[in-house]
Parts: sequence; structure tokens; C-alpha cells
Amino acid sequence: METFNWHKEAEKNWDDRADFWNQSSEERWEHGNRKTIVPFILKHIPKGSYIADLGCGDGSFKLHEAGYRVIGIDFSKEMIEKAKSRGENEHLQFLQGDLTKLPFPDETFSGAMAINSIEWIEKPLEALNEMRRVLKNGHLLCVGLLGPTAAPRMHSYRRLYGEPVICNTMMPWEFEKLAKENGWELVDGEGVYKSRVTEKLVASLSTELKQALTFMWLFMLRKAE
Repeated sequence: METFNWHKEAEKNWDDRADFWNQSSEERWEHGNRKTIVPFILKHIPKGSYIADLGCGDGSFKLHEAGYRVIGIDFSKEMIEKAKSRGENEHLQFLQGDLTKLPFPDETFSGAMAINSIEWIEKPLEALNEMRRVLKNGHLLCVGLLGPTAAPRMHSYRRLYGEPVICNTMMPWEFEKLAKENGWELVDGEGVYKSRVTEKLVASLSTELKQALTFMWLFMLRKAE
């Protein structure tokens, strides 16, 4: 029996889903559950910064439109080809690559974004360490992690039957602890919620309870020197 290869299976999954994702992704960044991400980044990372979009898609274009220099990296050849077909320029480029073995020198970037990409990596800490390596000291990484109410978490369900899966279902508190133990400082956090969860509903809740209701939790992390 062929040995299960997480990376190869994940790459195939995203190659197969490239058409579907490209049809729905722009709407999510414009009006859906990703519309608050770029404003969150703009609060913390100065325009003009050189940002790596790690696990890329429409977010790279939105960052570019917001005034950043961007390179998008993804392990899916199909996702990269679709991004390239929409156009590149001197401030917006795309590259196929492994987030656990980024093809850049140390301290290349003045900012980074990884939205729902760490969950698709077999050993998330390896990716987090690589992100830290290529980011300049004292600079910021925005991570979007699937929250408890996110439907994509179903991709890890079959693990309960002992079957291999390609999605890590970390809780937001687990990722925060992992980051803090490995050279990152928490700067800010923000929830992304489904439509029935209103600001009024969550306003008085603790961070722990806010995270429990999220579709996605956004972390802003600083690389500690």
C-alpha cells in the first residue's frame, strides 16, 4: 500500500479545487468572511511594505490594491497559474513554493500574511518557523486561523475513523500558545463571524468566548528579536 504523503495530497486537493476557489474567493474578500482582513492589516503594517502572501489567492491582489508590494506563494501549481493569468507587475508577483521551505533569504520581508494556510500543513510549526526566518526582526505577520464554527474544519473529520486527513484543526488558543512559545509576540486579535453573530452580541464577551464563536480568528504577531 502506498504511503500517505500529506504534502502531495494537499497539493492535489488545492489543484482540484482551484476553479471552484477562484470563482468564490473574490466575493469573499470583497463582501464575505474575508472583507475585514485587509483593513486589519492596514491598521498595523505600513503601506509600501514588502509582504509575502503565504497560501495566496485574491488576498494578494487586495493587498496590492491597498498599496503594498506583494509576492504570493502557494504549493498548488494550478492556484499560481490562475493568479499569474490575472496579471503580474513589478509590485505583484506569484511563485509556487512550499511554506515549510520558503525560497527566500533570511529577513526578506517587512510583513507577511497567512490566511487559512497553516491548517493545511502537516507540521504547522515548521511553517511558522519559516515565516519567522524570512520576516525582518520586529516586523509583523497576520495569520487567519479557522475558528470552531468554520465548515472547512470538516476536512479533518475522517481522522476520527483513523483515516489520514490533510487539515489540522487547531483551536485559536492552541495556535496562539504555539506562536508565543516559538519567538512571536501577540500584538492584536480580531474575530471573523458568521452573519448572525453581531458586534453587539460579542462586545461584552472575553477573548476566549469570542474565539469560540468565530468562523476565523485573525492574529497579528510580531517577530521577537
